[in-house]
Amino acid sequence: MLRFTLERLVGMIVTMVLVSMMVFLIMEIPPGDYADRYAFRKYSGTGIAITEADIEAIRHDFGLDKPMALRYVDWIGNIVLHGDFGQAFAFETDVTKVIGDKAWLTMAILFGTLLLTYLVSIPIGIYAAVRRASAADYGLTVFSYLGLALPNFLLALIMLYFANLWFGADIGGLFSAGMADASWSFAKGWDLLKHLWLPAFVLAWSAVAYQIQTIRATMSDELNKLSVTAARARGVPETRLLIKYPARLAINPVVSTIGFDVNRIFSELPIVAVVLGLTELGELLLNAYLDLDMYVAGAILLMLTFVIVVMNFISDILLAWLDPRIKLGNN
Repeated sequence: MLRFTLERLVGMIVTMVLVSMMVFLIMEIPPGDYADRYAFRKYSGTGIAITEADIEAIRHDFGLDKPMALRYVDWIGNIVLHGDFGQAFAFETDVTKVIGDKAWLTMAILFGTLLLTYLVSIPIGIYAAVRRASAADYGLTVFSYLGLALPNFLLALIMLYFANLWFGADIGGLFSAGMADASWSFAKGWDLLKHLWLPAFVLAWSAVAYQIQTIRATMSDELNKLSVTAARARGVPETRLLIKYPARLAINPVVSTIGFDVNRIFSELPIVAVVLGLTELGELLLNAYLDLDMYVAGAILLMLTFVIVVMNFISDILLAWLDPRIKLGNN
């Protein structure tokens, strides 16, 4: 197991190096750079003619005149050695200050959604498989199809409407009035948790529906295997039998898609954030692309990719623990 873990850890590091190169290349693909955008904003409407020399001087001030390879080495070196993601040109400050709480709040939404997804879908999927062809199974199947068909942003609008209709309350945002700008404390953290359930519920809706179907199918297949029949013949209690044999293997597809779920949540988050008035990184990423603010966009993409790679690493370790055949197959 130690060798398997070390191999996956080395693979994760190599993946992050390659991903950082790809992210930097993506940052370089759009034509022009922030110097062009800065010059246009500064001199537009002033009647002052902008020369190429002016743009080159701006480019030099921002350090954009260096070769791409050198800028990449400086960028990734500062991140690894100093935790410095570079300068946010449009905000005239460090990237870390611009991202600030938005990064932590986005991570809270991501992991809150993941936790809710698995806490709900795994037991319900197992129950549906065990009670296959029952009224409960048919009801859960209808629910899962509804979850796959109903867009998340529409669900968010419905939740906001009924919250206002029934309780006369606005449940949008991540903090109560007066808490958003307060310094971090236990009270602010508790206030965040009280508001976090709604975006987590909305974003987990379709994922829960999909995972219920996945677990139901794999669990049904595992229940028909000879190992389960033999365990029943030995008199193993039903609950212990379900947990030890079919359920342990039935959740393999769920564990293997943790990284995919993180990417899906982040992809769906911006439009849900607009509806619910959330503070997150999606809108900032879009604006950074439009402004050609490359270091802000690069930092967000790199952070997201890092989370996905780490979750895939955890997924591999969990899969090896749940099913030793996976570990043996790599030796």
